[in-house]
Amino acid sequence: MVKQEYLHKAETLIEALPYIQRFNRKIMVVKYGGSAMIDEELKKNVIKDVVLLKLVGFKPIIVHGGGKEISRWVGKVGMEPRFVRGLRVTDAETMEVAEMVLNKVNKELVSLAQSLGVKAVGISGKDGCLLQVERKTADGEDIGFVGEIRHVEPKILYDLLEKDFLPIVCPIGMDADFQSYNVNADDAASAIAEAVDAEKLAFLSDIEGVYYDKEDPDSLISELTVTEAEQLIREGHVGGGMIPKLQNCIDAIAEGVNRVHILDGRIPHCLLLEFFTNTGIGTAILRDEAEKYSRK
Repeated sequence: MVKQEYLHKAETLIEALPYIQRFNRKIMVVKYGGSAMIDEELKKNVIKDVVLLKLVGFKPIIVHGGGKEISRWVGKVGMEPRFVRGLRVTDAETMEVAEMVLNKVNKELVSLAQSLGVKAVGISGKDGCLLQVERKTADGEDIGFVGEIRHVEPKILYDLLEKDFLPIVCPIGMDADFQSYNVNADDAASAIAEAVDAEKLAFLSDIEGVYYDKEDPDSLISELTVTEAEQLIREGHVGGGMIPKLQNCIDAIAEGVNRVHILDGRIPHCLLLEFFTNTGIGTAILRDEAEKYSRK
């Protein structure tokens, strides 16, 4: 007699089948950040998830951050990290450290992906003029070499995907004078997802998703339409760092991305649980007319 645990594994695979069929050969952008970038076991799990997505026929692109690592290295060289309205003040010395650290993180992720059996290529937003930026300010205050994306040139990503590579992108852009700028990784992931007409965009961070009441852990919202998301912002149900993240989701859908997911990267295999199960574990944001899944 077949053991129940084996039957459960088979049922899990069958549950994933319609999602594999639905999203086969579709582009998925994964913004990778938060604690999952620091904890080695979580890091390995995230890359395993992305590798599996690729091997079952999806076309994933990873866009990663590195803010905590940048702050650590800024401190190591005797500099003091400074922020204005949540944005890192990036003078020339900080920019040099940020670019060094992000490229280091990038190649570590490339090595990990390739150790798991896929061909990966690490690039920055400077390669192929992928991320073209202009100087960003914080309510008119100069914060140095922080870039606002004005254009994404996705050809290098299409070329890599066509040749069966996994692109891994670090968020460094260039302006019209070829000066390097640090770019917010959430903004970079959103802009890239829009430029490549991604089917899905997933934000991995240290939050479980969107709550109707942030004080009530049972109020996690599984699915939100754009109109519902805008209403949550307007009525003050979300605040702080969730507002720009949710606005990025809304903007990405307005520009053609079909679904955006906010996931807790601290949960092992969060991408697989969200993409391949009926209930999911985070919050999915979708266009108003889209069909809702059979989720909690």
